[in-house]
Parts: sequence; structure tokens; C-alpha cells
Amino acid sequence: MTTWEGLLYGIGFALQPEVLVYCLLGVVLGTFVGVLPGIGAMAAISLLLPVTYYITPEAALIMLAGVYYGAQYGGAVASILMRLPGTPQSAVTTLDGYPMAQQGRAGVALFAAMASSFAGSVIGIVVLVVLAGWLSRAATAFGAADYAAMMILGLVAASTIGTARPAKGFAMVVLGLLLGTVGTDVNSGVQRFTFGQTELLDGINLVALAMGLFGVAEVIANVRDPERQSLSERIGLRRLMPSREELRRMGWPTLRGSALGSFFGALPGTGSTLSSFLSYAMERRVARQPERFGNGAVEGIAGPEAANNSASITAFVPTLTLGIPGDPIMALMLGALVIHGIQPGPLMLEARPDMFWGLVASFGIGNLILLILNLPLIGIWVAMLRIPFRWLYPAILVFLCLGVYSVRGLTYDIAAVALIGLAGYLLALARFSPALLLLGFVLGPLIETHLRRALLISRGDPMVFLERPIAAGFVAATVALLLLSAWQAWGRRRRARG
Repeated sequence: MTTWEGLLYGIGFALQPEVLVYCLLGVVLGTFVGVLPGIGAMAAISLLLPVTYYITPEAALIMLAGVYYGAQYGGAVASILMRLPGTPQSAVTTLDGYPMAQQGRAGVALFAAMASSFAGSVIGIVVLVVLAGWLSRAATAFGAADYAAMMILGLVAASTIGTARPAKGFAMVVLGLLLGTVGTDVNSGVQRFTFGQTELLDGINLVALAMGLFGVAEVIANVRDPERQSLSERIGLRRLMPSREELRRMGWPTLRGSALGSFFGALPGTGSTLSSFLSYAMERRVARQPERFGNGAVEGIAGPEAANNSASITAFVPTLTLGIPGDPIMALMLGALVIHGIQPGPLMLEARPDMFWGLVASFGIGNLILLILNLPLIGIWVAMLRIPFRWLYPAILVFLCLGVYSVRGLTYDIAAVALIGLAGYLLALARFSPALLLLGFVLGPLIETHLRRALLISRGDPMVFLERPIAAGFVAATVALLLLSAWQAWGRRRRARG
């Protein structure tokens, strides 16, 4: 079966009434759990896993996949309107989405998120269809040293986001790295910085950290500032659509984010969260006016949203072709297949073409349903901004606590998110960027794991990072980025003295 024959077969399979109903159910449920702050696709898929016993494996996988990428769409809504990351991937969307909402451009921000998400998904599908074999081979070519060098490059790129205050930006990255070391060491099993608290054995909850830094801190700021109680005036239909200039600015970030997400999504162990953060860092780096970021730049929404949605599609490459889950959600998908006696691997495309091509076709159909479903709802979502904040923040706190509690079922996480929120508010008062802290927290454990693994394999020889071509390329790019940053800082000092 050729690629086009398989794709046509998959479209016919995905358009069967029963399969179409489960696809619709998955994307609608995914959007709903994405809008609810903190719950995310992980909890929804875990709850739906027992349901898959009673339906066909093809329909089960399509439904669970719909929940996964549907949550990416819904996660942007709470991030933009209330500065509450609906999913960990959408945390970076709050940086420019929420300022746009405060400026009366919430409709534009939501349109940018939905349109770029759809474009990223379509590009991810094309990459999956055309380059699935090549991506699977590329994924197997990456070793521990390559991953470590790639993560270090990502961290260096992330640390350059705060160019206005480099010392504060570096301090927040280091703080994120330190928080990422809390928990049980994977290699030795030693407890680090847990202070005898068993709840910290698995580390600090990413959802609690994101909710505290962005959600609780914003609630405190709004409660303490009476002028911010009224969030927005009534917005007309004309202001819901982006201008021609904003549409132009969305183009290249969407393409770059889609390419970045398609690549990183296919690499086991990276996932869409890393893709969205790296996309934001890249857009900040290539922008002619980087100072616009954090104050309502539409590029800061288009790039990351395209990246995390394309990554959510290509994340199925290592799961289906290699049997290697790239993240915990993909591990659940793998578990759903194993439940039905299906073993993913290199022969799955030949053994179960109906499942593979049906799933690929359902991606396109599901994302089209999401676009049709979400674009008309933009006006309804924007209407939420007219609710007085004194009525809104109790409900926000309730959803926030439910979302954090649903991840691990620990009341400890609710107390943790309150303390993190207070610390996040104090950091914001001192003009420290919480995004850089979260960035260091996400990248830090990945860097440590792959760095130590690479050194163990090479018996402590650091030259392994220069002997492997892929790792050497990332190291060279990291050095070039550091030199470029130093040159730009020197240039700014010369201009300031002049």
C-alpha cells in the first residue's frame, strides 16, 4: 500500500459513523478539559482508559488522540483570558495572550491561537505522512549526548529571552534549575532537597508550579489592585478579528513553530511542552523588536501554539513506529494498544494499516472539527472578560484547586500552589520573569538525565559531545549563541555610553 493509497483508505475508515462519533467525542472532551485550568489531557485519558475495553482498538485510539490534541486548543483559552495555563504546554501562551486580553484584544489573541494551532496540526500531519519513516530513523540516531547538547542549547536560548535584564533572567533560570533537582535522583535513588516530605519524592508538580506562578499570582495582583477589577469593556465583532498587519506577523512564526514542533515531537522524551517554550525563545530571538514580547505580541502566541500542536501530532511517530512513548500521555496511548493486544513497532504499518492510516486521517478530521467548533465560540469566550473580577476569582481559585488536586490526588499540592503563587507575586513585584523560572524547571531535569547518561556511557569522557556530529553541531550553535549575546550586550553598552 503506497502512501496515497493508505491515506485514502484512512480517510474512508475515519469517516465511518461510529469512528466519527468517537473522534467528535474525543475532541470536544479534550477542549473542555483544556479550558478547565490544570486538569489537562493526562487526567482525562486516564479516566477514559477503562472505557476502551468496550470499543474497538481503532476507535479507542482515535478518541484518546482527540482528547490529547483537543486539550491543546482548549488550554489556550484559559491562558489568554485568565492567565491560567489550561495545560502545561499553554503556560507560555499567557506571556503575550493575557496582555492582549487586558488591552481589549482577547478576540485577536484567541483567533491567533486557534488559527496557528490548526495550521501547526496540518503541517504536523503532512510531516507525519511524508516523513514518518525518516523521522523514526532520525529519532533512533539521537543518543544521550545529542539530547543533552540539544537541551543545553534550548536552555541557553531560553536564558536570552530576558534581554532587558540579563542578570535577573539568569537568576530565574538558575532558580528553575534548582527547583528541578528536587525529588528522587533517577540514577542513584538518593532523595534531594525533600526535607523529609514524602510528597516531594517525585519532585515539584509542574502543574502546581505553573498555576502558582501565573494563576494565583494574577489573582493576588487583581485583588490588591482595585483599578484592575474591571477587566474589559464591551468588544464589537470587528475587534475580534486580527488586522492585516497582525495576520502578516502570524505567518512566519506559525511556520517556524510548526517545523520546530514537528521535529521535537518525533524525538522520544521531548514532547510538546519543550517545543512551545523553545518556539517562544526562537521568536524572541529573531524578532526585530524583542521588547514587544511580554506586552502583547501576536507572534508570541502563534509560534508556541503551532509548535505544541504539531508536536502533539508527530509525537505518535516514535510511539507507533518504534514502540517508544515520548511522554507520559504517549505511554497511556501505548497502554491502550497493549490492552487490545496490539504491539506497536516498525512492522505496525504493514500489520495494521487500518489503525495507522485511520489515526492519521482522524487527525485532519478532528482538527477541522476543532476549528469549526472553536472559532464561533471566540465571542462567547471574550464575553467572560466582562464579568467583574470580584465575582470571577473565587471560581478561578476553585477550578485551580480542582485542577491541581486531580493530577496526583494530594492536598499537599493545593498548599504548594498557594505558596508558589505568593512567591510568584513577590517575584513579579521585583520584575523577575516567572517564564524563565518555568523554562529552567522544564529543561533542567532533561539536561541532567541525558548529560549523566552520556557521561556514564562514555565512562566520564566529555569529548563525547564533540565526537558525535549531532552533539557537536548543537554545541557549536550554543557557543555561537553565547558569543552573539555577548556581542549584542557590548553593543548596547557602547550605545548607552554614547
